[in-house]
Amino acid sequence: MTISGRCLCGAIRWESSAPPIVTRVCWCRDCQYLGAGSGTVNACFRTEAFRLTGQTSDYSSVADSGNEMHRRFCPSCGTPLFSEAEARPHLIFVRVGTFDDPSLANPAMTIWTSSAPGWASIDAELPHVEKQPPPAG
Repeated sequence: MTISGRCLCGAIRWESSAPPIVTRVCWCRDCQYLGAGSGTVNACFRTEAFRLTGQTSDYSSVADSGNEMHRRFCPSCGTPLFSEAEARPHLIFVRVGTFDDPSLANPAMTIWTSSAPGWASIDAELPHVEKQPPPAG
């Protein structure tokens, strides 16, 4: 099964020949900035099964978890696409909103709930973690 997606303008396309390892809703402050106030939904893929077409721009920063992160986005339309931690180069986290079919990704957990605003809608049926969970895969 191939899973694919793109940015808003279509200049960046991606695909994975393998399913996500895990999908999580994240409420860390960085994701709230990326999500314009809401949390983000991110699917973790192995980079060996991942292919990218187009040139992304990169913003690097240190996340609350302490990881040096690279946030990749489309330089034309600004769509946030991916996050990669230098400590885990074998993984890439893809914003589910960029999936051609976002219903393929079902969140398994909500993370960084301690950073969520009081009005955040957090699914009580999903396990949740106050901060960073153990690494995926």
